[in-house]
Amino acid sequence: MAQVNGKTERELNYETTGTLPVVSGLKISYISQDTSHLRGTLKAYAEKNDIDYTLLLTLLRQLDFSRVQFGKDMIEFSEGQKKKVLIASSLLTPAHIYIWDEPLNYIDVFSRMQIEKLLMHYAPTMLLVEHDVKFKETLSTKLVKM
Repeated sequence: MAQVNGKTERELNYETTGTLPVVSGLKISYISQDTSHLRGTLKAYAEKNDIDYTLLLTLLRQLDFSRVQFGKDMIEFSEGQKKKVLIASSLLTPAHIYIWDEPLNYIDVFSRMQIEKLLMHYAPTMLLVEHDVKFKETLSTKLVKM
């Protein structure tokens, strides 16, 4: 059984299910830890997700993505490359809140610095689930410990 601050879930006695009412039209951009659904070309992915293909490629290049990868099936991408596709597409999706679950998994140091720079410049409203202490300290305005 998981523990939080030395107490078991049972001792904490908190509700783990429920309903969260949200306003109509709320747009959420979510990045899961799972990248297994990424298949096909970047162009097809952009079309399916209504993302500007040219902007996707531009942002991927800024995240040190090789042009050689642009024509490949995403199933051939490394986990880091797949994560960059999810991050770039999330950033290109207009949303009220961005929820990213472990966005730095498999991300190299250079790309991490680029992501930090982008997020600090644009300062979107975000909920991050991240274990990287430096990343949290750099970007967080509030921290929720669980």
